[in-house]
Amino acid sequence: MTGIFQNIKGDKAIWAVVTLLGLFSFLPIYSASSNLVYVVGNGTTFGYLVKHALLLVLGFGIIYGVHSIPARFFKGLSIIAMPIVLVLLGFTLAQGTTIEGANASRWISVPLVGISFQTSNLAAVVLMIYVARYLTKIKDVTVTFKESILPLWTPVFLVIALILPANFSTAGIIFSMVLLLCFLGGYPTKYLLGIVGTGVLALTLFILTAKAFPGMFPNRVDTWSSRIESFADDRDTEADYQIERAKIAIATGGVMGKGAGKSIQKNFLPQSSSDFIYAIIVEEYGLVGGFALMFFYLLFLFRIVIVAHASTSIFGKLVALGVGLPIVFQALLNMAVAVELFPVTGQTLPLISSGGTSSWMTCLAIGIILSVSVKNSERTVSGSKVKIDENNPLDVLSGQL
Repeated sequence: MTGIFQNIKGDKAIWAVVTLLGLFSFLPIYSASSNLVYVVGNGTTFGYLVKHALLLVLGFGIIYGVHSIPARFFKGLSIIAMPIVLVLLGFTLAQGTTIEGANASRWISVPLVGISFQTSNLAAVVLMIYVARYLTKIKDVTVTFKESILPLWTPVFLVIALILPANFSTAGIIFSMVLLLCFLGGYPTKYLLGIVGTGVLALTLFILTAKAFPGMFPNRVDTWSSRIESFADDRDTEADYQIERAKIAIATGGVMGKGAGKSIQKNFLPQSSSDFIYAIIVEEYGLVGGFALMFFYLLFLFRIVIVAHASTSIFGKLVALGVGLPIVFQALLNMAVAVELFPVTGQTLPLISSGGTSSWMTCLAIGIILSVSVKNSERTVSGSKVKIDENNPLDVLSGQL
């Protein structure tokens, strides 16, 4: 353990924030899991706590391992990983899993170990690294829209198209984050407006096709429509059950909350340990706890910007922002849904909600950010340039790309 702590490098504030969020998550997870035990009748609260602990330990192992990899290696790795991700997404969608007539093909089961893997989470991280690599490559080059279609937008739209039928909110977040990263990376704004128009047109065609052939193509269009309609309608309907319970939890929490483990609404919220865990946190820890949690996510955002600003590498700047901003955006989106500032999306609270691969992919992204910060700290200490090992193919590939 001493050797591990000695080898922990990078931005100490990010390490501290991530560790505090991970440790805090045990309290709401232990409390909210009672819903699954006593209402659903599945497992034990201690069992869910142990499962969450194992997932976090593996997640921090991912952070530790990834942060030790030089950031420049991720350029070459994104080229290798992109075709693999597209195959995995295609395989996931081809399973045709449906729940009540809606496409629910989001997971694939890993053989032998029995773990379900949500491929869209991996795709999001890989795609952001891939886009950061491309933007770095064209940073000082005048590129036309036609020249960027194949190397940039074709992979982006393929990923979005393979995720969209089963997970609209994730596809929307990925598309928005890609556009934001391209804007920050200096991609021409006029081309971005064209891409937005193309995306809106493609989504419209998808919805019309899905409505016209509901039997041939199981989809979640009706689910999206009902959520948006429920959000826009002031009347309380059966579809508003979860959000109404979440609002009750927040309202009864008050300023200081009811105390750890004393939530009442956790027994009525079906997704109390995942999608709506923020409502349970506010009920138990009050507005003080809710705002404190928001503060740590904003502090995490601040440190991401610091890491990006400190990097002398264009790729380092873009990849830190590319994989970091979606984490904070997802957290704020989860909170916004709980207080009904946004329609229900099904997005979890990073590092807090129960989950498997989603938390691992968050940890992968954090490891990449820390890898960039390690490079920054090494440059500050030594002031020396990084040497490329010609015997290492990944190093050579990252240097060329």
